[in-house]
Amino acid sequence: MFAALVPPAAVLDELEAALAGIDAPELRWTVRAQWHVTLAFYGEICPRTTGDLRGLLSRVAAARPAPTLGLGGGGRFGDRVLWTRVGGDTERLVRTAARAQAAGRRAGLTLDTRRYRPHLTLARAPAGTDLRPLVSRLAGFTGTPWTAADLHLMSSMSPPGSTGPPVYATVASWPFTG
Repeated sequence: MFAALVPPAAVLDELEAALAGIDAPELRWTVRAQWHVTLAFYGEICPRTTGDLRGLLSRVAAARPAPTLGLGGGGRFGDRVLWTRVGGDTERLVRTAARAQAAGRRAGLTLDTRRYRPHLTLARAPAGTDLRPLVSRLAGFTGTPWTAADLHLMSSMSPPGSTGPPVYATVASWPFTG
């Protein structure tokens, strides 16, 4: 499970247009239906913990104002992950992510301690792939700003007997009202 923000369809349309025509068959592209901005990754959790986490995340959303964000440019994590940057009100976004992570810890989960880097994952690559040309190609992309109206608790499930990508489902959503 993970906490996330989901950009509106019009923003995803712009991103999809920016990626059109990129020929990189070696990459495993993230499907549009899975595009999101992760705030906190919780891993596999039991139903009781899910209930606790739902209550805690509802309070996070109620206490936080909605961040105004924008997608733009490209980046990479080494030679394995291609992403687009999340800009805009990143200070508010980082604080919201910190609170979503704290909610997970209060629910009894052990979370990754790496520094939060706002991004939307576009593709994964085999080790040794040179992603720099794709990052350069995305350098001029600037999406329309959008307001992240809701905080989502998402689940990730691998379809039985499938080697394809996981299926994401929204478990619960809460509007930002702070």
